[in-house]
Amino acid sequence: MMRDALLEGTGPCQLRTVGSAEELESYLRDPNPANPKPALVLIDLHEDGLDALTRIKRDADLRHIPVVVLASAANDDTATAAAYEAGANTVIPKPATFIELVRLVKVLTAYWLEAAALPPQQDLP
Repeated sequence: MMRDALLEGTGPCQLRTVGSAEELESYLRDPNPANPKPALVLIDLHEDGLDALTRIKRDADLRHIPVVVLASAANDDTATAAAYEAGANTVIPKPATFIELVRLVKVLTAYWLEAAALPPQQDLP
């Protein structure tokens, strides 16, 4: 659903998806120029999202990449606290409907990819 919302709710941007924390780390470390480093990472806190977030933010070569965490429950203070403790740049509750998700994607991309000054892209060794 997130992929569809991103495609519908954003202007032209490159979208890459992975299925696990290990795949994300492998992608972020891939030296192939065909796989550019992302300007922003969206992580679903469900499954191994917290593990992926922790790995990114503990790594000196990756921690500059902003990470937005999507959490399942709006009122789960424990999950929200854990995500911020692990280094999340922001935590957002998942919307209940696809229309709300598209709206959220528009706000996220407008802020993170258009308004915010992000760290310069860095090549990994």
